[in-house]
Amino acid sequence: MRYTGSDYKRSRRLGFSTLETGKELQKRAYGPGQHGVDRKKKPSEYGKQLIEKQKLRQMYGVNERQFKRLFKLASASDEVTGIAFFRILESRLDNLVFRMGFARTRRAARQLVNHGHITVNGKKVDIPSYLCSVGDKIALKEGHDLKVVKDALNEKPASVGYVKVDAEKLSGEFVRVPERNELPKDINEAQIIEYYNRLL
Repeated sequence: MRYTGSDYKRSRRLGFSTLETGKELQKRAYGPGQHGVDRKKKPSEYGKQLIEKQKLRQMYGVNERQFKRLFKLASASDEVTGIAFFRILESRLDNLVFRMGFARTRRAARQLVNHGHITVNGKKVDIPSYLCSVGDKIALKEGHDLKVVKDALNEKPASVGYVKVDAEKLSGEFVRVPERNELPKDINEAQIIEYYNRLL
């Protein structure tokens, strides 16, 4: 089941900015609720692994079943599992729409895809979990001159080196796979691997 509550509460609960802006933790860097400040108990090793898994899953907005399936896909890869997992998550269509700056958040990017506003290599794709390949061209569907997309681009979002964007044409390209140093540094993927090694 996908989380549909407040992004700010979710980030405060995890002690991690799932929006990758840090804004959620600026005012109150403790957990939500009346006992949020008093949560001093250190988690067990399993608890730490669970937290790391939740941080990554919530950041990308992937439900548990999909997340587990993608981890199995990464495990079967010839690459280091943690890097392969990150790269698979980054190649999701909703994530690339977000990375290209067409939406302010991944949740908004998912809506753009779901509503049929996005094309991949000229063909409409309305599945947010669609895995793109290097070289794929992603664009706003012709005739869909959405103000929300232009507003997002006008904010000049931080760009990443593995996508190329043409703001005028409302299009972009997935030019290469990301390197580990371009991916979230506050995630310990080794803990996530340990978590799933207990289950698989």
